[in-house]
This record gives sequence, C-alpha cells and structure tokens, in this order.
Amino acid sequence: MNIHEYQARELFEKFGVATSQGRVAATADEAIEVARSLGDKPIVVKAQIHAGGRGKGTFTNGFKGGVHMCKNPEEAGEIAGKMLGQTLVTHQTGPEGKVVSKVLVAEAVDISRELYFAILLDRATSQPVVIASTEGGMDIEAVAEHAPEKIMREFVNPFLGLQPFQTRKLADALGLKGKQASQAGKLFTALYKLFMARDCSQIEVNPLVVTPDGQLLALDAKFNFDDNALFRQPEIVAMRDKSEEDPREVAASEFNLNYIGLDGNIACLVNGAGLAMATMDIIQYCGGKPANFLDVGGGASKEQVSAAFKIILSDPNVHGILVNIFGGIMDCNVIANGIVAAARETHLGIPLVVRLEGNNVAAGKQTLAESGLTIITGSDLADAAHKVVAAVKAA
Repeated sequence: MNIHEYQARELFEKFGVATSQGRVAATADEAIEVARSLGDKPIVVKAQIHAGGRGKGTFTNGFKGGVHMCKNPEEAGEIAGKMLGQTLVTHQTGPEGKVVSKVLVAEAVDISRELYFAILLDRATSQPVVIASTEGGMDIEAVAEHAPEKIMREFVNPFLGLQPFQTRKLADALGLKGKQASQAGKLFTALYKLFMARDCSQIEVNPLVVTPDGQLLALDAKFNFDDNALFRQPEIVAMRDKSEEDPREVAASEFNLNYIGLDGNIACLVNGAGLAMATMDIIQYCGGKPANFLDVGGGASKEQVSAAFKIILSDPNVHGILVNIFGGIMDCNVIANGIVAAARETHLGIPLVVRLEGNNVAAGKQTLAESGLTIITGSDLADAAHKVVAAVKAA
C-alpha cells in the first residue's frame, strides 16, 4: 500500500521528523487559505498522485507540470485550479495518467544540498537496512549504476534498533558536521521509529535537504507498508486512496484474492504465489504473455473463483485463461464447480485451459467433462501452457 506525499508529511509531524510547513487542499479556495496560513513565504503547489515525475508531467488539458512555485496565495489558488480534477500524465503513470483530486500547498524551501536517505527491509539478511547517498534528487538506481561508491549501506539489528554510533556514521558519510550532525541523528532516529512503528517496508526520503541556514529537512518521501501487517495499522489503512489503485486490484482485495495486472493477453488463475510465478514463467517460455498474477490462496471457495473470473474478464486485453490448480488443502472439485459456474455466468467466449492436480482431482475433472462447456484440459503444466498459447494464437 502507498500513501500520498501530504500523508507522509502527517506521519513525519507525528514522529518528529523535521519537514517544511504545508497542508493539503482539495479546492482552489482551500489552496489560497493554506497559502495565507504559511505567512509571507514562497509557496510550492504539488499535485498529489501515486506516481513520480510530477514536475515534468503534463495535464491532458495542456497545462505543464504538476509542481509549481508561486509568489502569493492568489497564484497558488490559480495553479491549484488548473490541476484539480485534471488528469496528469507522467513517465510513471503511463499514457492514461491519473486524476488529481488534491494538491499539497507548502512552504518552498531554499536548498543548499540534496541528499538521499532510505530505510528498507533487506530480505537477504531479514533486517532493516539504511541506504544513504550524497546524490539526492536523483533516482538511486542511476546512482547505483554510475557512482556506486557514493551509496552507503548500514544494517540495523531489529532487536537493538538504530544506534547512535550508526547515526553518527551516516551523518559523517553525508558530510554533515556539528549542529547538522546532531539534527541528522534526531531525524534518522525518528525515521527509524516511524519505520518500525507503522510496519513499513520502505521509507525513501528524496531529497533530504540542507537549507542555506543549516536546517536539515525531509522534503519528499515515498512510503510502502507491509500489507500483511495492515490489520494492526488502522491509521495507515484509513490513508488508503482506492482511486489511485487499479480497480481490479481493489475488487480482488475485497474477496481476499491477490491480483496484479500485467500487460499480456493470457490470464492466470492459480493457487499459491510460487505456483503463480511458475505459471507466468512457463506461459512466457511457450511464447505467450501473462496478463496478470492472480493467487486465489490455499482454500478458495466457489464464490472466490467466480469473482476471480469476473476480475480477469474485466481486462479487455485478455484473450485466453489458464487455470492451474494444485489441490493440497484445496478441493479440486470445489474449484471445478467454481470454474463451471463462472464460465456460464460470464458467457465465456475465449479459450479456457484448466490443469487440475491433487486433492479430489478425479471428481474435479469429471465436473469439467460433464459441464457441456468448451474447456481444454492440460495433463500437466507444460501441456496446459502450450495449449493456451496455441488456442489464443488460433483465436
């Protein structure tokens, strides 16, 4: 789950992370009001969408840029009016863009230096890792490619937390001395507390800036959260903006299905994440392109299978479906009944290939055979993948 920049600032304020002043606005009049509350200061208005590259983006109404400096509150209101309700297209949104429903109106900060700071979960060592660099304002991937020596990594023992000697080490690597080093220690510690307390999987502050008067501020941040821990994070769940998410993924979450849309034309319905990955791989290997990752879990019901079919078919690019089920806990006949019911309800008109194996598989195969529907069966995964690719090409 992701959150907006203005929501990240709310978390910063709650955990004592130094940042610039600012608030969110949903109308031009609200933008003027927020700008006036900031006093006689330069103002920046920033479109709020879940995508990067906003400053270089273009609105479909022809207005350029999702980040604008303003001289006064009236100009801030004018700029907000040109953004709100409009679709912003950036290199991360794709050509369809995203609709801007809110803007952040904040104090524009003079910058002397831009730094990079992030806390991630390192899965290889099962512990948090801090990544810092003097090359702020750039994609960290580009820095890793062209100047890897400018990236510092500091692993954190989750039982001990981020230690003072580590914050001093990080500050020194970023060239922060004296009072700035002291500010850095407080800011890094606060960010780590936020990371742990809110079950984050990533906090990326880019840029972390030094102002001409020596202040250290976290200006912009990207957050990711552990979805499996959201049950104990009601405050974070309340920040979810479903309008920013793929509607298919939203619908899947309502049925406890794990769905991620891709750009292929062969849909997958599988039980188990590992099996789903293998299914996508073998479709690609056989010359096809997977249209999604869809894991129905180990104990899917007939209703969940039916919902999964409807979500799959809501993608107009889907020209074929491969169902790959290995019944351990799951009853293959329950899945088969779900497939038959879904195919009839949706008047399925594209090739459907089913591979069943495991618990009660004989009954499942009999249900499919007696359904009267045009269902292609696969003897194994490779056979099923070849058949669905061939059927889609023939169709």
